[in-house]
Amino acid sequence: MQLAGSKELVSGVIKNDLCIGCGACVSLCPYFKSHNGKTVMLFQCSRDKGRCFAYCPRVEVDLDGISQYIYGRPYGTEAMGNYITIRSSRAGAAAGLKTFQTAGTVSSLMMFALGKGVIDSAVVTARDGVKGKPVVVTDASKIPGYAATGYSAAPVASGFNEAMNAGYKKIGIVGTPCQVNAVAQIRTNPMETENFTDPSGMVIGLFCTWALDTGAFLKILRDKTDIASIKRYDIPPPPAGVMKVQSGSGTVDIPLTEIRGAIPGSCSYCHDMTAEFADISVGVFEGREKLNILITRTRRGEELVQAAISAGFLEAETLGDKDISELAAASMNKKKRALARLALENKINSAEGISVLRMNGEILKQLETM
Repeated sequence: MQLAGSKELVSGVIKNDLCIGCGACVSLCPYFKSHNGKTVMLFQCSRDKGRCFAYCPRVEVDLDGISQYIYGRPYGTEAMGNYITIRSSRAGAAAGLKTFQTAGTVSSLMMFALGKGVIDSAVVTARDGVKGKPVVVTDASKIPGYAATGYSAAPVASGFNEAMNAGYKKIGIVGTPCQVNAVAQIRTNPMETENFTDPSGMVIGLFCTWALDTGAFLKILRDKTDIASIKRYDIPPPPAGVMKVQSGSGTVDIPLTEIRGAIPGSCSYCHDMTAEFADISVGVFEGREKLNILITRTRRGEELVQAAISAGFLEAETLGDKDISELAAASMNKKKRALARLALENKINSAEGISVLRMNGEILKQLETM
């Protein structure tokens, strides 16, 4: 991959409507900060190469390089990336979860991993109304307190940086595909740091089709409900067509046509719906409100899931072929749309300048015709 510094990151990503506020460039130095879902540079930096650029999931992402590191093979044409097993799942009785959103799979797995020492810390997202911020948790019993779904972009990758700075060696993290891709960049040691060891212990990715710009989302909500007392957001499966927002003043339904106006343009460049570079990916099972879809991708991810099932922290069954096909179709559609836009704007495999993605040209051609 090509490496550059903060100047190129600002001009090529932040000012070019590519930044998704993942936080990969934050908590590395005093220069970058996250504010209301936006990434801002406070001071100028003269370095020609920096971690801020190297960790960003929106610039010079080498799909073959990351795939080779995580899976031992180049990036392919699979709709959902590499995986071992796809299951339906929900929290088991041993997890003892009293409240959770959807089916509790993620909370159960993170609690189990932290309790068993598979990870020594967990980076999760705390919600302050609409805003999300990363929190590093070391007490498994605290995990359920961060289970609520949030739809606004949050700088979760900065929490991974904070955990590394604190000296944790087996960091667990829950994030959306862009945040997971940032962690994948970090894991490959793009700055070629001496004596580097992969600091991740378990990466759990969340299915995502889009996130919301915090500022734009706030503008929508101000006219609808009491923002200070918001308790929960939920998007029911089709044909509902609304986001349900529960607050102290009651529940309001906001049409998704209005909500989509708050989706940042950077989301349209994302080719990954299911967090392909995670150890485990989890998403909502449409039409089955009390179940998740659970994808294991790596050996350590599969081992954690099997151990959690054996310990009663998780209940799971193999997902049917029809459901897998539908998930694959949705994932491929998102991938093709994003790759087509990147190609149209010369942001993939660019011969000159900086690219968002770099991948095998033959694989790209095959994906375009699938």
